[in-house]
Amino acid sequence: MPVQAAAEPEYLSPDPAYIEAPQPVPRQRPSWSYAPATYLLVGINCAVFVAMVTHGVSAGTPTTAQLTHWGADNAGSVLVQGQWWRIVTAMFVHVGILHLATNMWCLWNLGLLAEPLLGSVGVLAAYILTGAAGNLLSTGVNWWWYNSDWAKYHAEWVARHAPGELFDPTAVFPAGAGASGAVFGIAGALIVLLKSNRLPVPPVELKKLRRSVIYFAAVNLVLGLSISIGTMVAHYGISIDNMAHLGGFSCGLLFAAPLVPRFGSPRPLFQERLRIAVAIVVGVLVLFGFYLTKFAG
Repeated sequence: MPVQAAAEPEYLSPDPAYIEAPQPVPRQRPSWSYAPATYLLVGINCAVFVAMVTHGVSAGTPTTAQLTHWGADNAGSVLVQGQWWRIVTAMFVHVGILHLATNMWCLWNLGLLAEPLLGSVGVLAAYILTGAAGNLLSTGVNWWWYNSDWAKYHAEWVARHAPGELFDPTAVFPAGAGASGAVFGIAGALIVLLKSNRLPVPPVELKKLRRSVIYFAAVNLVLGLSISIGTMVAHYGISIDNMAHLGGFSCGLLFAAPLVPRFGSPRPLFQERLRIAVAIVVGVLVLFGFYLTKFAG
């Protein structure tokens, strides 16, 4: 029986009209580009600390004078000498490497969570404004707490020095430094924003996230108060600026109250609400600053 050989398959050149254009491979974005404000703030804080250490400041136990020189908050410097810029610079100065490391770890974690909700500008605004609120409250409380000592020290200094010599009002008041007030402020803003029903996230997951932020704020506030009480009783130990924490946290709640989350909301609405939030907080801080001026005067 004759067998017919199978025909060789015919290979044709593909028609270019039917060839799909190769899709460009998307370039992987660096991780910092998803939260540039958070990385910027961490970088600035670390850079300031490196500059301090390279200029002779102790990396473990800097002195009050060293911290004040580098911009730490001090009630005497602010309310007597009018150095209001310390309200901002103090949130970038840290009391040793351990203080820096713990604050930056908290800032990095909360910032990565907050930046999709607040946007980069919102995170920067929240950090500066809530940190300033914490430092303002700390300044007022320190002035009230140490005012009698300051008046006594001033009288003794005048008696020992010739008339006209410049009095140093910073000697009695403690130096306040660190990003923790701003960190608590971001936590406060997150607690409000994670309650929003605009977020395209399952309610169960939102509830877990919000609960974890609440636990963070509550545990650290109680821990700070406990350490401060122990230090007062023993007259020895670490001094925690609880007023900066409380002021920053309260301001974070206020800052987020008129906001909608950036993630899940129309951009024009978010930008309008962000401007309103900044205006409200700036107004409150300015009024509080005037009150402190009158209070100290």
